[in-house]
Amino acid sequence: MAKSDELVTYITQRIVRYMETPRDVRRSQKQAREPWGSKWFGMLPLALKMWMKSTRRGRREQH
Repeated sequence: MAKSDELVTYITQRIVRYMETPRDVRRSQKQAREPWGSKWFGMLPLALKMWMKSTRRGRREQH
């Protein structure tokens, strides 16, 4: 029973904190996040994209 009470108070606190922060502050926090691809995989997505782009160019030049 105590765990459900703790969960309810935690969720209530989060909702109240969300409602008290101004809209523009919430938007700026959202924009400050880094993309999930770089967060989870680092520079690997960028490296793969650059590699694929270079291999496509190489194929076009050969034909």
